[in-house]
Amino acid sequence: MEPNMLSLAGLSRAFGDTRAVDRVSLDIPEGQFVGVIGPSGAGKSTLLRLINRLVEPTEGRIRFGARDVTGLRGRALREWRRDCAMIFQQFNLVERLDVLTNVLVGRIADHGLLSSMAMRFSDAERTLAFHALDRLGLAHKALERAGNLSGGQQQRVAIARALVQRPRVMLADEPIASLDPGNATRVMDALRRINREDGLTVLVNLHTLDTARAYCDRIVAMRAGRVMFDGTARQLTPDVVRDLYGTDGLAEIDEAVTSTSLRRLEPA
Repeated sequence: MEPNMLSLAGLSRAFGDTRAVDRVSLDIPEGQFVGVIGPSGAGKSTLLRLINRLVEPTEGRIRFGARDVTGLRGRALREWRRDCAMIFQQFNLVERLDVLTNVLVGRIADHGLLSSMAMRFSDAERTLAFHALDRLGLAHKALERAGNLSGGQQQRVAIARALVQRPRVMLADEPIASLDPGNATRVMDALRRINREDGLTVLVNLHTLDTARAYCDRIVAMRAGRVMFDGTARQLTPDVVRDLYGTDGLAEIDEAVTSTSLRRLEPA
């Protein structure tokens, strides 16, 4: 196995009689940009939370290189969550704190309890956080209250917070679902730039097919907890998508898949 291959083997999660994720097996090489698509309730969010160990698997294994992620506990589990950063749709910022401090929260996994509670960060860590904000075009907002920023800016702050964890894998759960098209483009551009410049493995859950096709090296499509498609954007034909979404998704399919050219989201 490659040193930094993310490998899922027979991964499942049941909630009562419902199998939200049903025997998913995937090998994701280091540095790949993977889009996970599928109708609501397909198991996309549960899959990412399983990888990050925010949800415990009912069965199956997660490995990252030689590390058995499913067996991690205590400090080792905290270190995995540092190495496998998670970005949420809701941003999860502390709005009363300034932007720089919100980014520095990403360093807490490397601190003891007392240091974390006191928000004691080194000059080197502050420099790291400022550099992350600069990469996301937000250095000029470092001392502003996070609550004063737009939704798109807050999501980019959340990405900067993930960056300062110095992760090896970045998971993004519907990061553009609540954003206007212009801010959605900026967030997706940022994720792809980080993927290419840092060589990070990125998995992102997406609702819009055109976004997945425009940005992702590989697309994994889920339905009822199972992987129904795994391939490139070119292989995601209208027939495959109709099988995935059924008749309820025909309007989106016709717009996103059968159009004569794939377009990027236009800035607002």
